[in-house]
Order: sequence, then structure tokens, then C-alpha cells
Amino acid sequence: MRTKVLKAGFLLIALLVSLVVLGGCGAKTSGQDTAAPQKAVVTDLAGRQVEVPVPAKKVVAIGPGALRLVCYVNGADKVVGVENVEKQKPRGKPYMLAHPELKDLPSIGQGGPDTAPEAEKLVTVNPDVIFVASLLDRAQADELQAKTNIPVVVLNYGTEVPFDEKVYDSLLLIGKIIGNEKRAQEVVAYLKNCQQDLYERTRDIPEDKKPRVYVGALSAKGEHSIESTAPKYGPFIAIGARNVVEEINGRGSVVLEEKKLAEMGRALGRGVMIEKEKLLAWDPDIILIDEGGLGLVRNDYKKNPQFYQSLKAVKTGQVYGQIPFNFYNTNIDTAIADAYYAGKVIFPEQFKDIDPAKKADEIYQFLLGKPLYEQMAKDYGGFKKLDLASP
Repeated sequence: MRTKVLKAGFLLIALLVSLVVLGGCGAKTSGQDTAAPQKAVVTDLAGRQVEVPVPAKKVVAIGPGALRLVCYVNGADKVVGVENVEKQKPRGKPYMLAHPELKDLPSIGQGGPDTAPEAEKLVTVNPDVIFVASLLDRAQADELQAKTNIPVVVLNYGTEVPFDEKVYDSLLLIGKIIGNEKRAQEVVAYLKNCQQDLYERTRDIPEDKKPRVYVGALSAKGEHSIESTAPKYGPFIAIGARNVVEEINGRGSVVLEEKKLAEMGRALGRGVMIEKEKLLAWDPDIILIDEGGLGLVRNDYKKNPQFYQSLKAVKTGQVYGQIPFNFYNTNIDTAIADAYYAGKVIFPEQFKDIDPAKKADEIYQFLLGKPLYEQMAKDYGGFKKLDLASP
């Protein structure tokens, strides 16, 4: 009798345990349902109110620089299609070197700075959100959203390369939408720390104690020779360098006005194409050459050796190569690495603790997860002193 009672008790306990377990499973399923993407309204960089799923699980990024920003906040695994321009050789684009798998994704259109988005191709990959940079204004973004019935979120690179509040806002917005807010905050903090570090190193150097410097052969929708430069050159601004493409007056250095740029030469995007005579007149102490246009500079040297040999920087061996950062908008990582290298060249005492190659790898590692300096140097030449007469 006692045995029967014990058996009945065990059966009752087993039944109760089963009910608890089943109840628990049911609760877990309900919790998973509530964790599905929710709708949220965000304000994009064009000031548009856009309803998006949060977190978005599938995204595309179109226009110059949009995909790069998504990669910075660890969003590459959410990308479901890329523009044809991103499928080309990754040379000069660290984010594609770090994520070669992206080139194998379906095409969402040709892409390019002057190419309209292809709505029908965007729809085929069925993204939750379309990020767009440097391509559409407010009305055009609304039009694309209406055509695709997919939320379109406008990003912005700003004008203060490589450190710009609009870039920071864009990164934070992407992070919020794809569920990587913490990573986006870390990236913005890192960029701001780099900016502050560069500024602090040279802030106390009097303007008249700084070498006069020039950067040439800057890329802008293609390669250019030594005449291609910029009055608002981000790496120089970051380290407080004394750029000769600025007017010097009694109060220090001020950026040239647009009308004076027109007097100097042809406007070229954010930069300017100067007349060579201006470079002779400025005769800078140090010249940095964007290695994207180094081949053109060497060819020009062969044709006009007397011009180059008249420059103080050439005569004293103060010509240096740097990695190009303008490639489908600004590679922010490379631009910061260039700023540290320029600091090492122009202000060696203030940057004596910096190994430019190691610093570049630190930057690439943090922003993209891989040390890429060796590959960038292989493709372009890397940070080094140049002899323009050599092949």
C-alpha cells in the first residue's frame, strides 16, 4: 500500500514539473516575439523624419562613403547588396580590403558620385533600410523612398575632413538603426580622441615657428599632378600646420576666400588646381605628395626638372609621400593616419613617440578590425621620403 502511495506521489510531482517546464517554454516564446524589430522614428541628416525598423537586419548603403560608415559600426554583416563601383578592385578602399566578402553580394546599381540610384535593383534585395550619403537631397530621398516603399535614411560627411560632427551624427544614427549603438559610440569617441590628441601636440607652437608646408597631387574624381592642392586640408588643420595655400597676415593664417581661390587657379571640389607659378612663389619648406598622383608628378618632373629643382623642399630633400584618402569620398581612417604622418614630418619633436605605420595599423584595426597599412603601402608606396627624380 505504501509503495502505491509513493508511486502516485512521484507521478504527481512529475506532472507538476512537466507543467512548469511547458509553461516556461511558452513564456520564452512570447518573449522572443516581443524582441522582434520595432518601429521607430528617426531624424536623418537631411532633417527628415523616417520610420524605420529597429534593429534593422538587412541594409544597403548607396552613394560616396555610405558603405564605409556602415562598416565602421560593424554593420557589414547586415549589408545585402552593394553598388557596382564597390565591386571594383579594393585598392585605396580599406573598408573593402577589410570586408572582401561584400563584393560578392548582389548588385544594387552602378553607383558613383553622379549616378542616380536604381530603385528597381534596390527593391530586389529587399532591405529594411536604405542608407544614402553624398548623393540625394531631401526631395530626392523622399522620391526614392516613395518609389521603393523602403525607408531611406540620409547620411552626411560634412566638410571638415576627417573630423566632422555630421560624420559623428551619421555613425550614431546608423548604430541606432542597426542595433549597434554601443559600437557607434565607441567609434565616435575614438575619432574625437584622435582629434584632441593631434590638436594638443602642436597647440602651443607659435605660427611663425612652424615650417611652411604644401600638399600636392591630391585626388579628386581622378588623379592629378602637383598643382592639385587644398586650402582646407584636413590633416594639416588637425595638426595646426602652416599651409602655404592660405593667406598670411599680421594675425596669422586664414583660409583664402573663394574669389581668391579663383585668382589662384581652377576650383576642384574641396580643393583647387593652382598655377605652378604660385608654388614657386610660396616656395614651401616641406612638400607632401599624395601617392595617388605620384606617377603624374614623376612624369612632370622629367618634363620640367628645372621647375622642381628650383623648389626649396626639393633642394633640401624635404619631399614626402603619403597614402591617398580620397576614394569614393573620404577614407577617414587613412586621413587620420596621414595626419599623424604629417605631424611626424613637420613637427618631429612633438610626434617623436609616433611610428606612423604602427599608428596607421592601430587606426585600421580599431575602425575596420584589420591592420591594413602593409597592403596600403604595397599599393601606393606608404609613408616615406621621396626622390622625384627616381623612377
